[in-house]
Amino acid sequence: MSTTVFRYFLLFSLIIVHGSSYAATAHEQEQLSLILQQLDTIERLATQATATSASEPGNRYRFDYPSLMQDIQRIREGVQGYLSPSRAQPRDPGELVGDYRLDRLPAEPTP
Repeated sequence: MSTTVFRYFLLFSLIIVHGSSYAATAHEQEQLSLILQQLDTIERLATQATATSASEPGNRYRFDYPSLMQDIQRIREGVQGYLSPSRAQPRDPGELVGDYRLDRLPAEPTP
């Protein structure tokens, strides 16, 4: 009888330890929330810079703001996915662009 109780206790302990190993600590959640706030600030600044750079047509090279915005969104989704995972299976994280210099103006999207 005592070995059965011990086995259940051991199994319960392993479930608790295993389940809590994926949860972010309070400090980590706080830090990741700050990162999300900073990403919002960077995105807002990039939007403002996009408007400013559009008014300067003579530059040979331009910063690729749309790629930057996509990368910011991908990072945001990764942090949010970690903080509140929607599923237990791994997913393909994809790659960041990382190169934000344009040698020519991007083509205008057609409506």
